[in-house]
Amino acid sequence: ISGNMSKPLSDHDRKKQISVRGLAGVENVTDLKTNFNRHLHFTLVKDRNVSTKRDYYFALANTVRDHLVGRWIRTQQHYYEKDPKRVYYLSLEFYMGRTLQNTMVNLALENACDEAMYQLGLDMEELEDIEEDAGLGNGGLGRLAACFLDSMASLGLAAYGYGIRYEFGIFNQKIVNGWQVEEADDWLRYGNPWEKARPEYMRPVHFYGRTEHHPDGVKWVDTQVVLALPYDTPVPGYRNNIVNTMRLWSAKAPCEFNLKDFNIGGYIQAVLDRNLAENISRVLYPNDNFFEGKELRLKQEYFVVAATLQDIIRRFKASKFGSREVVRTDFALLPEKVAIQLNDTHPALAIPELMRVLVDDEKLSWEKAWDVTVKTCAYTNHTVLPEALERWPIDLFQNLLPRHLEIIYEINRRHLERVASLYPGDSDRLRRMSLIEEGGIKRVNMAHLCIVGAHAVNGVARIHSDILKATVFRDFYEMDPHKFQNKTNGITPRRWLVMCNPGLAEVIAERIGEDFIRDLDQLKKLLNYVNDDALIRDIAKVKQENKLKFATHLEEHYKVKINPNSMFDIQVKRIHEYKRQLLNCLHIVTFYNRIKKEPNKQWTPRTIMIGGKAAPGYHTAKMIIRLITAIGEVVNNDPVVGDRLKVIFLENYRVTLAEKAVPAADLSEQISTAGTEASGTGNMKFMLNGALTIGTMDGANVEMAEEAGENNIFIFGMRVEDVEAMDRKGYNASEYYNRIPELKQAIDQIAGGFFSPKQPDLFKDIVNMLMHHDRNYVTHVFAFSGQTPHRFKVFADYEDYIKCQEKVSALYKKPKEWTKKVIYNIAGSGKFSSDRTIAQYAREIWGVEPSLEKIAAPDDPK
Repeated sequence: ISGNMSKPLSDHDRKKQISVRGLAGVENVTDLKTNFNRHLHFTLVKDRNVSTKRDYYFALANTVRDHLVGRWIRTQQHYYEKDPKRVYYLSLEFYMGRTLQNTMVNLALENACDEAMYQLGLDMEELEDIEEDAGLGNGGLGRLAACFLDSMASLGLAAYGYGIRYEFGIFNQKIVNGWQVEEADDWLRYGNPWEKARPEYMRPVHFYGRTEHHPDGVKWVDTQVVLALPYDTPVPGYRNNIVNTMRLWSAKAPCEFNLKDFNIGGYIQAVLDRNLAENISRVLYPNDNFFEGKELRLKQEYFVVAATLQDIIRRFKASKFGSREVVRTDFALLPEKVAIQLNDTHPALAIPELMRVLVDDEKLSWEKAWDVTVKTCAYTNHTVLPEALERWPIDLFQNLLPRHLEIIYEINRRHLERVASLYPGDSDRLRRMSLIEEGGIKRVNMAHLCIVGAHAVNGVARIHSDILKATVFRDFYEMDPHKFQNKTNGITPRRWLVMCNPGLAEVIAERIGEDFIRDLDQLKKLLNYVNDDALIRDIAKVKQENKLKFATHLEEHYKVKINPNSMFDIQVKRIHEYKRQLLNCLHIVTFYNRIKKEPNKQWTPRTIMIGGKAAPGYHTAKMIIRLITAIGEVVNNDPVVGDRLKVIFLENYRVTLAEKAVPAADLSEQISTAGTEASGTGNMKFMLNGALTIGTMDGANVEMAEEAGENNIFIFGMRVEDVEAMDRKGYNASEYYNRIPELKQAIDQIAGGFFSPKQPDLFKDIVNMLMHHDRNYVTHVFAFSGQTPHRFKVFADYEDYIKCQEKVSALYKKPKEWTKKVIYNIAGSGKFSSDRTIAQYAREIWGVEPSLEKIAAPDDPK
């Protein structure tokens, strides 16, 4: 033993010591090896001589999947027996990332698989690296849905995620000559071992056509049919033997497609045209916080809703009700057995579609159907940016979904009747609150439809929910205050701590045990150790190891030498003006200029990393990326600066890159203009993983400061009240430009081609925007609601941001004080578990009770 103690542990042996990764029992390891070889032989039809790394990945994935199957079947059987209220989470995005390691973590198989692979001469991490991300989301909204699925399974809820199986997810981002270039994400090219097609549950979805009104009701006729083919993916809870289902729909043309109309093009063309129907599930729209009113997008939204509601109603009717023979037909009971959560307005058509099914097909009276619909549906709002609100032109609706438009008109008629009776003579209020916007082209306001058609409306952080009630939805709040709630977002601690940062999870478990993984509030126990030198040392050591690992990863990728003792200052999120990557750029240029001015001063070295995708059609965002890469080219090649400042654009930021970057960060940049970031969730990941935050009082940052202590987070800049005051008074960029010499210098350098000597006016649009358009403006949406939304006021926060960054640099020079603040942050991050968020949705919106009980494992007797 003493001989072993003296030599440093190999990477493999060190991993074996991490208890949070599960036990590697001998029988377990033997079984895994046997099953791995069986899959290599029978599933992949290969032997060890001709197998590729990819074959080994698929063999391992199938071996791990085998451990889900029994639990999956038993969980669904358990729900059938118990007939609990079911929760349906409807979302057009599920940003899942990779599945293999997450499954091993939740099934406590990680060490056993690692040992089995090691004994077979394979490196598990290398195999994990072959898996493609399931990138079926843009950013926060889609990743939230994925975290929620993990928490719903871990809390034992009978929950289902419903969405679209996009053939192409979010594009892969390449940086070519400093510019973003998009590449299609062909993630299914080699097959997906985690999904199971369920053709037996295929459902028809109707489009176009016309309505006929008969004495016995309305018929929607002459429609075009597209089939929805479901693919099921297992969602394992954390070590509780529960496996829920994510069901994603794929579009299929029916066999008769285009052949019944003796069509002129003939048989071959008719078969080729099947692609038109199947395009519905081809590709994810790559916009974050921006509405693009395209017909294909509206088709996607109706497609997921129509297929899902058929499933929900089939399951409601057929569920065991004492016996198999009984079929439920009393739809008044639907809200006792079904909760539907709308992730933003994208699935808002669930409201008129449920009404159509209940009234036209099931022959309920309007009043009964409406009561059922409102009690069943609830709506989560994700943004207050006016350009993100869905407002569909009426003629598009009329053409694609004629019956749904009629139903929306009737909902609106009754809604406005109620408004008129509560506020007689207030015609302006009627106009503001209508589901139909007049003027120019008539549009359906989907947010208004959701508020009227749901029993609960929630924002995603306290400040965001307050803003909704005070501004965007003020009229609706005054009329129905009981509908409005807050549910502050959270992240799953399984993926975002145990899986991506096992070293930190282990250091925590050594102090407070492992229960924090299911009950993250227990991290508060770390407050007892805030002055414990051993913990301070251990936390700092894990961070340093994570930084070295990430630095190695980056040096392989970017051919930049990284100083691992520099502060890793990271801003990763979608590129958007409101997120103010430009403010970060101004700090970089200012810091660069200061080093050049006093090269012999003891500067705190930084590696500043910015990453994120720009929507392909968002010109300003693409220019911001070009500016970051241009600044990097100058800064990284300046010998005077050396390794005191490096600027790196992190290419193709996605879930899997976040899992590497977050554990390595020292400083997290959360610098949106106050009042624009609804919540943010990246902020929570950094906090949980031992970074300090520099940020504005926006979104969940407000609650993070409250939980960690105001002294332990770097807050700067205007508050919402200051922004509103400035909107009234007016924001004048040139006043700051003329008053602050370092700001003027930075802007002049960007404008004058210092960072783009070959194209001196490359960034003139950006500078022009900052100087003249980064101010108040009135949009169509707000023009008549009496609001003047702000743009993003970058200069107004510049001075305070720079001062705040100086404080950050000063503290980083005192590692012990820095790490104490880190411990306060980790200890305060319990609130930001998605388990807490989901427990609140369950109790306060869905009317179900979460549970930490295990169910019997498949190998247990019942």
